[in-house]
Amino acid sequence: MSDCRRPFSSQVFDGPDRAPSRAMMHAVGFKNEDFEKPQIGVASTWSQVTPCNMHIDRLANESAKGVDAAGGKAVIFNTITISDGISMGTEGMKYSLVSREVIADSIETVAGCEGMDGVVAIGGCDKNMPACIIALARMNRPSVFVYGGTILPGCASIKGEEKDLDIVSVFEAVGKHAAGEFSDEELKTVEENAIPGEGSCGGMYTANTMASAIEALGMSLPNSSAQAAVGDDKMIDCFDAGAAVLNMIDKGIRPLDILTRKAFENAVTVVIALGGSTNAVLHLLAMAHAAGVDLTIEDFTEIGKRVPMLADLKPSGKYVMADLVKIGGTVPLMRILLEAGLLHGDCLTVTGKTMAENLANSPIKYPEDQDIIRPLDNPIKKDSHLRILYGNLAPEGAVAKITGKEGNSFTGSARVFDCEEDAMKAILDGKIVDGNVIVIRREGPKGGPGMREMLGPTSAVMGRGLGDTVALITDGRFSGGSHGFVVGHITPEAHVGGPIGLLKDGDEITIDAVGNTISVNISEEELEARKADWQPYEPRYKRGVLAKYAHTVTSASTGAVTDKF
Repeated sequence: MSDCRRPFSSQVFDGPDRAPSRAMMHAVGFKNEDFEKPQIGVASTWSQVTPCNMHIDRLANESAKGVDAAGGKAVIFNTITISDGISMGTEGMKYSLVSREVIADSIETVAGCEGMDGVVAIGGCDKNMPACIIALARMNRPSVFVYGGTILPGCASIKGEEKDLDIVSVFEAVGKHAAGEFSDEELKTVEENAIPGEGSCGGMYTANTMASAIEALGMSLPNSSAQAAVGDDKMIDCFDAGAAVLNMIDKGIRPLDILTRKAFENAVTVVIALGGSTNAVLHLLAMAHAAGVDLTIEDFTEIGKRVPMLADLKPSGKYVMADLVKIGGTVPLMRILLEAGLLHGDCLTVTGKTMAENLANSPIKYPEDQDIIRPLDNPIKKDSHLRILYGNLAPEGAVAKITGKEGNSFTGSARVFDCEEDAMKAILDGKIVDGNVIVIRREGPKGGPGMREMLGPTSAVMGRGLGDTVALITDGRFSGGSHGFVVGHITPEAHVGGPIGLLKDGDEITIDAVGNTISVNISEEELEARKADWQPYEPRYKRGVLAKYAHTVTSASTGAVTDKF
C-alpha cells in the first residue's frame, strides 16, 4: 500500500521485493531512514555550455538542502541545455526549439522512472523555462520552478563614453562594424566586456520574460523571476523552493491545481506589462497544451486590449532586468496590476496561498523616483506590444512585437530569402535598402526545421542604421533581443505551402499593427496561380532528432508542440 506522502517512491522502495532498488540507492548515499521520506527530484540544467547555466549546480545543491531540511530526500539529476546566444545564426540554432521538447521529455522520463514524489526544476537559458513547466504539468506531481537569475550588465568605454552592455550589444556591434561605424578594436572591446559572468541575458528577452510569466502563473516563489544570478537572494529562493515542495505535498497541491485558465491569463498580462518577448506566445501556448488549458493566439489579442505596456526595458527600452531587481522586482508590478483589476487574485500558487495573499504579504514597493515601471496612467503603450496579425500572408496568424517606437504600419517591397544566412549576407553586404521588407522563409518549425531565431539579421539591420526604414518578416521566430519592425511565426509556414512561400522579390507588402493585418498587395487570382505552381520542398533532414522533430511538430500558431495527436 502506498504512503500518501510518497505515492510514487513507495512503489519503488517499499517492501522486501524492492530490496534491489534500495541497494542501488544505498550506493549513492541513502540511509535506511531516507526511504521513508518523500523523494524529491532536483532537475538541474547545469552546464558549461552557456553562462546562463554555469552556476546552476550550486543552486541545485541549495534546493536539495531545502528539501532535506523540510523532511524530504533530495535526488539531483541533470538535463540538457543549449545556448541560443552561441548558436544564433548557425545551422546549430535549429536545435534550439527542439531542446525545449528534449528537456521536457527528459525531466518527465527521469522523474517518472525513478518514482519521484515531487520536483524542483531549475532553469537558466531560454528554452529551460517552458520546458520545465511542460514537464511539471505532464507529471502533475508537487513541484516548484526556480529561475537561475539574470546576469549583471557588462560595461566598457566605447568612443569615449561608458556604456552598459549585454549580448544584444554584441550582435548590434556586428552591424555597426559592417557599416564602418565600429573599428575592429571597438568590436573586440564590446565582445570582451558584454558578458561579465553567470546568469541569463539581461534585458526583457526570452529568459526573463518566461521566468516572469512562470511567477505570474504561480509556479515559482514570489520574486523568483527578479533576482540576480549572483547573490544571497537567489540562494535563499532555491532553499525555500525545496521546502515549498514538501509543503505542497502536505497540502495536496499539484501543478494542475495552479495551472488554470485564469493563471495563464495572469501570465499573458504580466508579459504584456513587461514588454516581453514574442517567444512568450509560442511557449505559453505549449505550456497550456501540457496543462490541458485551452489557450489560443487570439487570447493574446483580447487580453492585450486592456493591458498596457509599462516597463522601459531592453530591447526597445532603456533598462535591464538587474535595474528592475534593484527597485523591487516583479512583485510590486503584479500588485499594481492586481489593484487595477488586471490580474486574477484568487489563483493558487506554489506557496499554498493565492496570488492576492502573496502580494498582500509582501512589503516591497517601488521607490517614488523610479522610471523603469511607468504608472498605469502614463504607459509606454496603452495596449499590448504583442500583435497577432492576419491576412493573405498569414491566414493562421503571425506575431509581431510593436512598441510604437517603430511606427504602427509599414509598406515596402519584398526581398526574399530561403534561409537566414542568405539574408544576413545581403544585410551585411549593404544590399538591403530603405523601403525593403526582408522575407526570410523556410525557417518554420517543419521547414527549418526548428524555427530559428532571427537575432542576427534584426541586429544587423539595427546596427546598419536601417531600423526605422526596413521591416523583416519570417516563418521563423525572433530572439527576445530583437527589435524593430519585425513579424514572425507566420503561419502556415512556407514548408507546408503557406503564402509566405509564394512571395517574389518586388512584391509590395503591408503590415498594419493597428488593424492587425499583414498582406501582400497582389490579386487573389495571382496568389492562386502561384499556389497552383508551388512544389513541395524536400525535407532538409531525413534522419536524427531534427527529422523526428519536423515529422511531429505542429504549427507555431498552436505552440509548435510535438505531442498533439
